Amino acid sequence: MNRHKLYLAAILCALAGSALIVSIAGAQPLPSPPAATAPPSIAVVPPAKPLAVKPKPKPKAPVAAKKKAAVPLALDHNPPRPPGDINGNSALPAPPVPPGSVPPPAAQSAPLPPSASKFDARQRAIIDRVSSYLSNLRTVVGEFKQVAPDGSRTDGDFYLLKPGRIRFDYNAPSPVELIADGKSVAVRDRTLASQDLYPISQTPLRFLLADRIDLLRDTNLVAVYGDNIFVTVVIEEKQIMRGSYRVMLMFDAQNMQLKQWVVTDPQGMDTTVVVFNLNTKSTPDPGMFKIDYTRYVR
Repeated sequence: MNRHKLYLAAILCALAGSALIVSIAGAQPLPSPPAATAPPSIAVVPPAKPLAVKPKPKPKAPVAAKKKAAVPLALDHNPPRPPGDINGNSALPAPPVPPGSVPPPAAQSAPLPPSASKFDARQRAIIDRVSSYLSNLRTVVGEFKQVAPDGSRTDGDFYLLKPGRIRFDYNAPSPVELIADGKSVAVRDRTLASQDLYPISQTPLRFLLADRIDLLRDTNLVAVYGDNIFVTVVIEEKQIMRGSYRVMLMFDAQNMQLKQWVVTDPQGMDTTVVVFNLNTKSTPDPGMFKIDYTRYVR
């Protein structure tokens, strides 16, 4: 069971919607409390007008193909690492602004940091839209699949309610639950009857759970690139005692929906999380995000 807890430490994404399981590498645990996602209809070409007077038999009625259920992205290989040249132009046009979305308030007032100069106009347009997407994402219910550094896989359901709250319920045989209540992140092991606590501010989850976020001003953004499948941003976090880790957030190039993230810990080990079947209309019960600080297991 300790192996599960180590991999969870690697994920603490980001919600999760977003929704949408990220590494908490480098986080210092708080003291534990006393024990205690149109079915292609078969194309039927209308029959040509008969050349002879004798009518031809009518064609058979088309048979609608069955609609396939949404499935997660293939996880046979980890996604590509970000390119070394962060100023390279992307062939991907700036993604459309989601309807009803608004940019983070700071984007219109505070001056840009010096680091913004390394990104061209197209990259900055992508950054603004990713920031807008994350800021407007309020609630998500969905499923996830996780690939640990050793290739082992787990899956389950996750729930996100901003600001600050997310929950990952791992399917059996994993005994793990991960809950963030806005202040802390609790990693529970039901089999071992243990609970480890971490400040949410020391985990990459804050990028997903912040009420509002401007990636250029609020994070150390080191890469922005894309293709016809993904729009990707890479954030680097440096910690004096533990070293640096990176969070690579990947979004659908067409609709900007969060698809997956990869956390690279200071040792260069990747933990990949894919989210799918996302529902942004359903609101989770706030009671799901409570952490019992008085005992190890609720």
